[in-house]
Amino acid sequence: MKNALRFLCASGLFALVMLFVNDSAFAQEAATAAAAAAPAVPPAPVIDSGSTAWMLVSTLLVLMMTIPGLALFYGGMVHKESVLATLMQSFVATTLVTVLWMVYGYSMIFTEHSGFVGGMSKFMLAGVGVASTYGSAPAVIPETVYIMFQLTFGIITCALIFGSVATRIKFSSAIAFIALWFTVVYIPVAHWVWGPKGMLGGTGIDGYKGLLGFGATLDYAGGTVVHINAGIAGLMAAIVLGHRKGFGKDEMAPPYNIVFSVIGASLLWVGWFGFNAGSAVAANGNAGMAMLVTHVATATASLAWMSAEWFTRGKPSVIGIISGAVAGLVAITPASGFVDFQGALAIGFVAGAVCFWACSLKFKFGFDDSLDVFGVHCVGGIIGALLTGIFAVKEIGGTEGSFTQFLAQCEGVTVTVVYCGVMSFIILKLIDVVMGLRVDQATEHAGLDLIIHGEGLHA
Repeated sequence: MKNALRFLCASGLFALVMLFVNDSAFAQEAATAAAAAAPAVPPAPVIDSGSTAWMLVSTLLVLMMTIPGLALFYGGMVHKESVLATLMQSFVATTLVTVLWMVYGYSMIFTEHSGFVGGMSKFMLAGVGVASTYGSAPAVIPETVYIMFQLTFGIITCALIFGSVATRIKFSSAIAFIALWFTVVYIPVAHWVWGPKGMLGGTGIDGYKGLLGFGATLDYAGGTVVHINAGIAGLMAAIVLGHRKGFGKDEMAPPYNIVFSVIGASLLWVGWFGFNAGSAVAANGNAGMAMLVTHVATATASLAWMSAEWFTRGKPSVIGIISGAVAGLVAITPASGFVDFQGALAIGFVAGAVCFWACSLKFKFGFDDSLDVFGVHCVGGIIGALLTGIFAVKEIGGTEGSFTQFLAQCEGVTVTVVYCGVMSFIILKLIDVVMGLRVDQATEHAGLDLIIHGEGLHA
C-alpha cells in the first residue's frame, strides 16, 4: 500500500513538472512566433558626434555674422550720431526673432501642414527634448542644435533689412516691422524652400516638379529665403520712408569709421562658412566643397568689384572691396551645395561686377537704399539663384545644370520677389498709418543715438 502511494505521488509530481516544462516551452514558442510576426522596430538614431560638433560651431559662426559682424559692418558706414542706433537694430533683431522662433517660427517652417506654411505641432517647441534628433544616418544631430542653427538664419535676414533705412526709421516701428515681417514673409518663404513639402521644392517630395513643372527651386543656404527676401524688403522700406536730406549730393555725412566696417565684413566672411558649409548639416565632403566654393566666389567678387570701381571711378575704395566680398558671399549662398570651383569663379565674377553697377541704380531711380541692401543682397541673391541653375553639378548636389533647371530658378526668384515685395509694402504702410515709420526731421538731423536711445559717441 505504501509503495502504491509513493508511486502515485511520484507520478503526480512528475506530471506537474512536465506540465510546467511544456507550458513554459509553449509560452516561449508563442512569444517567439509573436515577435516574428510583429513589425521590426527600427533602432534609435545614433547621434554623430563629429557632425554635431561641426553644427555647433556653424551655429556660433552664423550668429557671429549678425552680432557683431553685420552690426559693425553697418555701424561703421553711417554717420557718427546714429552709430549706436544702427548697432541696436541688429541687436534687437537678434533678441526678438529668437523669442518668436521658439514660440511658433520653427514649428511653422519645419513641420508639415501645407505647401504654403507649416503647422503648429511644435508650438513652443512641443515634444523637443535632449533625445530629439534631426537628420538620417550617418549624419544625425540633436534637434536642439538644428533649431538653433536655423534660428540664426532668421535673425540675420531681419537684421539685413535695416541697412536700407538705418538712420531714419523709428525704433518702435522697427520692432513692429520685425515681428510682422518675420511672421508674414520670412516664415512662408522659408517653408516653401526648406520646409516639409514646401511649394517651391521643400523636402520630402521625390521628383517634385515645382509650381510650373520645371522642377524644385535649388537654394542651398538662403539665396531666396535670406538675401532676395531681405533685399526686396529693404527696397520697399527705402521707397516708403523716402530719401534722406542731401541724398545723392556731396553734403551727405561721411561714414563714421570704415575700420569698423572692415572688421564687420571680415567677420561676415568667416561666419559665412558656417552659413554655407553648415547647411550640409554634416561634417562631410559636401560641407568641404561648400566651404571651398564660398571662399573662391567671395575672393573673385571682391576683385571684380574693386576692378570695376577702379576702372570707372579712378580709385579702388576700401568700402568697395569689402562690399564686393559681401556680394560674392551672397551670390554663392544658394549655389554652394551644387557647384564646383569653376562655377564659383563664374558666379563670383558676375556678382562683383553686376552688384557694383546695381548699387548705382538708386541714384538713377531715386530710392535711398542707404547701405545698398537691394544692390548687394537682392541683386546678388538673384544672380546666385539663377546661375545655380546653369552651373549645378549632379555629382555634387544631385542636380545637373540645364535650361529647365534655370527656369525652375526663375520661378523661385519671381515668386519670392513678388510675394515679399507686396507683403513688405503692405506691412510698412500699415505701420506707417498706425504709428509712423520715420523719425522727425529734427531727430534725423541730430542723430538717432541721443534722441531715441539717450546715448552717444563722445570720441
